[in-house]
Amino acid sequence: MKPDAPGHNGPPLTYKDAGVDIDAGDSLVEHIKPLARSTNRPGVMGGLGGFGGLFDLKAAGFRDPILVSGTDGVGTKLKVAIEAANPDTVGIDLVAMCVNDIVVQGAEPLFFLDYYATGRLDVDAGRRVVAGIAEGCRRAGCALVGGETAEMPGMYAEGDYDLAGFAVGAAERDALLPRTDIAAGDVVLGLAASGPHSNGYSLVRRIVERSGLGWDAAAPFAHGPLGDALLEPTRIYVKPLLAAMRATGAIKGLAHITGGGLPGNVPRCLPDGLRARLDAHTWRAPAVFGWLQDVGKVPTDDMLRTFNCGLGMVVVVAAGDAERTAKALAEAGETVSTVGTIERGPDGEADCVVEHGESLWRS
Repeated sequence: MKPDAPGHNGPPLTYKDAGVDIDAGDSLVEHIKPLARSTNRPGVMGGLGGFGGLFDLKAAGFRDPILVSGTDGVGTKLKVAIEAANPDTVGIDLVAMCVNDIVVQGAEPLFFLDYYATGRLDVDAGRRVVAGIAEGCRRAGCALVGGETAEMPGMYAEGDYDLAGFAVGAAERDALLPRTDIAAGDVVLGLAASGPHSNGYSLVRRIVERSGLGWDAAAPFAHGPLGDALLEPTRIYVKPLLAAMRATGAIKGLAHITGGGLPGNVPRCLPDGLRARLDAHTWRAPAVFGWLQDVGKVPTDDMLRTFNCGLGMVVVVAAGDAERTAKALAEAGETVSTVGTIERGPDGEADCVVEHGESLWRS
């Protein structure tokens, strides 16, 4: 008699036996529905549950819209959230990294979708992550219209999860940024960052390891535990910037300061042949940067190309418009500094120079 094939004598297998709990996924969706409804705005059609999210641009008030899209993640800041057992704010970071990129094009973020992946679905952790995403959407004025939750056993270590986000916005054709009239003599305004935002956390984690501190230890540079301090969410600049754009009509260009820092991002809004010259004496960096530089002995050039170093967004305006634009941004809740000027560069490429950078981590 031919022996049974190996493995064919066991009990019946289910999807749950393989590590995927459909009931847990359904439970999370039920938690998500009211969070998504709390982000509704003009233009949203329908709700969660369809195969795609619907949005009516005409109902949102646009006459000649250009769509602007962006996608991003949170990077290894997620490891801090996972190890510190605090998933409450990384959803804000996820939204921020996408919508801040959209607003620099002069666009209003309209809707957002998320992708949440994990090896084993923890409904409470998933709910807390999505609650943060919904909070980020409310801060940005965009709607959470859908997303995807993926439970993938064997892909992630126990307790790990990953996030990705996708946002779509729109601008009237004649309001797109950067404008073509950016010129030497224009002024650069800087908007304060809340901390490292969501960049440089591979270095942050190495520095924390060198410090010998646990995530629950008192933060040397802030009140509360170190993990919570380093999870301070990325500032969302959308509503103040849109308000200032509409009130003044003066903003020529914007740059979201992410990976690459000021030298890597400011040139992205400048025409070739122009250089932004910034003076680090003109703004104050949050104390976290001084601690990171000191413990890690990080060279100034590396700090400037890894972190935002205290400026999460820069704004380019004509010199004659700088004061009223700064006032409009301050009235909308931003901490604004005049941080530099635009000048002609020595070669054909756009550039950014930060002078006196070492002053940012000296008391």
